[in-house]
Amino acid sequence: MNFLGDLLPIFICVILPIAIVLIVTWGKINADNKRSSVLIKAIESGRDIDTDKVAQLLAKPKFEREDGEIRSLRRGLLYTIIGAGLALFVIFMAFNGEVPGDGDTPTFSAIGSLVCIAVGISNLVVYSKTRK
Repeated sequence: MNFLGDLLPIFICVILPIAIVLIVTWGKINADNKRSSVLIKAIESGRDIDTDKVAQLLAKPKFEREDGEIRSLRRGLLYTIIGAGLALFVIFMAFNGEVPGDGDTPTFSAIGSLVCIAVGISNLVVYSKTRK
């Protein structure tokens, strides 16, 4: 048995996701701490500073409606293109004699293609309805 070969799946499936979550959480906490320390220093300086305005400037950035619309458009196009690519993959496999239902790869590719196209079209519909 290869010791490294046994530890690699454990590292990828357990340690790597935990590390990613910890890094993202630490980044958010660090950003909040920096915002609050700047606000505290502004208050402690004793100058005539409008603390509400400083707090508003240092608040977390909020997404505007336009960002949501663009995000729906981007997701819609991305999923539709991925679904079309998977559909072409299934078509090419069918020309080579592997049709959906004969094995795992063609079946999962056909199902994935249909799901991606459906999600992409639904995001494009959301984009078109929220834009008006």
